[in-house]
Amino acid sequence: MENTHYYEVSVNWNEGRTGTMDSPALNKEITVATPPEFAKGVPGIWSPEHLFTAAINSCLMTTFLAIAENFKLEFTGFSSRATGKLEIVDGKYMMSEVTLEPILTIPHQGMEEKAMRVLQKAEAACLISNSVRSSIIFHPQVLVQQAANA
Repeated sequence: MENTHYYEVSVNWNEGRTGTMDSPALNKEITVATPPEFAKGVPGIWSPEHLFTAAINSCLMTTFLAIAENFKLEFTGFSSRATGKLEIVDGKYMMSEVTLEPILTIPHQGMEEKAMRVLQKAEAACLISNSVRSSIIFHPQVLVQQAANA
């Protein structure tokens, strides 16, 4: 497998502060817009700030899935909430931090330490997190699945 990969994305302006984003490698296009916090921003549509935060969060999940498989970690659920912080730093807007709050559900007690190690390895290996200047704040949680008759 090559060590260099390219991901092509196009964006085309529609009207006002909206556009359409697509990729020849993907089946769906998405509408993107200026977020509503800015002048003429559009609510309810993915913004670059949402996509930035989503890229980091989805990278955490996909990296976790690969590492969990390599470590043969049994789990019954994974979800993660991410919050991106946009603020002015040195006179310019920047996404200064992203807080990741993954919740991993495991089927049995006694696996918590291994599960936490896998989550931490995933956070450290996430290539998108490693590619940005934003601070990544990591608050992982491991839950043991409750028995159905408990």
